[in-house]
Formats: sequence, structure tokens, C-alpha cells
Amino acid sequence: TVDLKYDDVSYATVHQSAFLRCGMMPVQPIKELWWFKIGASEERVYYYDPTSVDAALMKRARRSNRDNTSLEIYPTQLSDEGEYKCRIVVWDSTGNSTEPSVPISKEARMMLKVNVPPEKVEITHLTSGRNLSLRCKSEGAKPPADILWTKTSPDGVETEIPDLAKTREIEPAGELYDTAEQIFYQLEENEMIAKISCVVRHHNTNTTIYKNITFVSPAIQNALKVTIQRFAEPVLYSSIENQDGRDNKAGLVKISADPGFKVPYNTSVTLKAAAPGVFPEPRYLWWVGDQTGIAGRELHIDNLEEGKSYYVLAENPLGRVVLEVPVHITTSDYSQWNDSSRDGDVIVDDTTGGLDTGAIIGKVIGALIAVFVIGFAVWYWTIRDGTHVFSPKKEKPHTIDEETIPFRSTDKPLLRTISTQTLEGRRSRREPSI
Repeated sequence: TVDLKYDDVSYATVHQSAFLRCGMMPVQPIKELWWFKIGASEERVYYYDPTSVDAALMKRARRSNRDNTSLEIYPTQLSDEGEYKCRIVVWDSTGNSTEPSVPISKEARMMLKVNVPPEKVEITHLTSGRNLSLRCKSEGAKPPADILWTKTSPDGVETEIPDLAKTREIEPAGELYDTAEQIFYQLEENEMIAKISCVVRHHNTNTTIYKNITFVSPAIQNALKVTIQRFAEPVLYSSIENQDGRDNKAGLVKISADPGFKVPYNTSVTLKAAAPGVFPEPRYLWWVGDQTGIAGRELHIDNLEEGKSYYVLAENPLGRVVLEVPVHITTSDYSQWNDSSRDGDVIVDDTTGGLDTGAIIGKVIGALIAVFVIGFAVWYWTIRDGTHVFSPKKEKPHTIDEETIPFRSTDKPLLRTISTQTLEGRRSRREPSI
């Protein structure tokens, strides 16, 4: 007698090798070997005749080297799943050499199950402050995959997240299955997490896939820890003028301005903030001076009339930073210039340094009028006192030189006058004798 050794169910992974066992006990000389796939009809997969034929009717099928009667299929396809039958025909000898051997046929049926690991894993998220909503989806697996969630601390310790509020959905996609799971997680105060992982496990194919969400806090370059009255605790602070723009590290806060950070007088400007790679998504708060903050990614400024420094806060549960964003006025019309420049810690106000053209003309005209009034007053008082600026006499004035007049004791001293003074101008007061 001949017995066949086989497995009722065999498992294989798609794109790998499938092994269908069908061996003899004891081993006998083979007359014929047939393999069939059972469907609506018996589809011949493989045929072997030791005398002449070793034919693989399915190109991916061959006899196994393990026992010469089992079947191997490589690479396995999902369509290979189903029921198979092996038929072995052997010669049965009675032990009497004078009697011919009798062919004996043995058959066995078995199932082949083809497993498919997840083809694709996606993770999406929604955040609101410390509240996280995470959804992980595994696509194209057979049988459906399992999903669990872990969190990793900054020092690299991974732990499973317990007691999660979650919902799971399994949807058929043809012969495969999609598995989706959504969780709701709230970050605790001062909780530091490096990443949260969706771990997709497919036990039938020994496959594990990690899909991570890395937690990143907002960051800035050349930061200083400063105290700002708006916040109870110190924050990291810097200016966009200290950001070189060449660092692509995840989490850096970046500011753009439309049409630019230097604009003509009375121009509207839109400032935009972004922090690529930051998770959870940060919130933004804009302000200038002591004004109330405006929340949002963008800040629109209408008709900017003077240069100002605006400030933006970028914050998520892991950290917060503040960037100073100076916006400058650039114009050649000094009548519109009204800017304040910062020199160290001293505020220098240039509003009086630039006068418009009308003011300059007015001051010049005022100065000319003042000169005219003063000149007229001098002339008027000169005429009133009888003093002539120009002598009406055209003859050469008679001058005396005090040095040439002899002094007589009987004479009164001559009044000293300027040597070039005319006598005509003095006779009305005193007539000296010569």
C-alpha cells in the first residue's frame, strides 16, 4: 500500500514561493504525477512521466526538490489561491517477478491560501491646541491588518498608548481589505513627545509597517530668551533680519511679505507666516505696539504711512517663539517721510528732520520780509534825526588836522573829532577858531 502525506491548508505570501506538499509513504517508483487546480473544471497545472515527459502546464509551477512529488509555485499570485489536487500513479509489485506490476493511483486534495501584506499606509491628523485627532489607514491587505498606536519620548523610549478612544472600520476592496482606525488623544500639560506612530501589523505575512507623526516645535535662528509683557513666561525671540533663510531644518518659522518688507509710502502690505514641518500645527498671533493681537497666518496692513516693527507669535504644545518683522517705508518724496529709526536702545524720531517744499519757500519769504522791514525802519529813523547818509555838497570838504594847529593857552581846547570828519557837519554846534 501507498499513503500520501499532505497538508489540508497551505499558506503563501504573494510574490513569494508557495509549497503544496504531496509525498508518498513509502516511496515507490512513479509511473505518472498529475497536479490540478479545482475550479469550475479541473485545470491541469503540472504533469510528469519519468519515461519521457516533465511538463509544467503552468509556467510558474515545478516539482519540489524536497520529494519530487510536491508542487512549488513561484512567484505566487493572488489568483493562485484555491483548491488543488495531486494524483500519483505508482507501480505495485506483488513481489513475484513472473507476474506484471499493477499501476495504483492515489489522490489528495488541499487548499492554498494566499496572503497579501498591506500595500499602503497613510496617516492624517487634525489638531486643536492639545487635542489631536489621528486617522491611520491600511490599504490592500489580505486578511485585514491590525493597527495599534505607540508614542516615543525624546530619549527614544517607545510605549503603547493605552485606553485610547478609537473607532475602527474594515472595508472590502475586491479580494483585499482596507482597515482604518481613528483615535482621539489629548496632550498633557508639559508632555514631551518625539513622535506618535501608527503600527500596522499583518501577522499572516509577518509584516510590520510604522507610519510616524513627528512632533516638532516652532524654531527660529539666533534666538534669545526674553521677557515680553504679553506673556507670563520668557519666550524665544529674534528678528527676521537675523534669519539667513538657508537653513531647511524642519520647524523654522518663515515670514514673507507682499509686495515686500520695504514699500513706498501709503502702500498696503500682507505679512504671511509659515512653519514647515511643525506638528501639531502652530497657532499664530500678530500685534504691533500695545494693540490687541490678531490671530491667523496672515496680517493685512492697509496704507502703511510709517515704518513699524510688527511681531508674530508661533506656538504649539511643545514650544513658542516670537519674531520681529520690521516693515520700512522707502520713498524719495520727503514730504511723506515720517519714519522712526532705532539706534541701539534709543528711539530717534526723524519727523522734524524733513521739511516739505512749501515750508521751505514760506520760511525764505518770511526772512526776506523781515530784512525789508528792518531796512525800512533804519532808513526812516535816519531821515527823522536829520542825518544824511550821503552829503549833498559836491565840493571837496575842508578838513583840519589837529596835529598842525598850534596850541595857545588862551584858546579853548579843540574838540577831538575824526580827522576825516567834515567841518560842515560840526559848525552848527561849535565853530572853532583857526
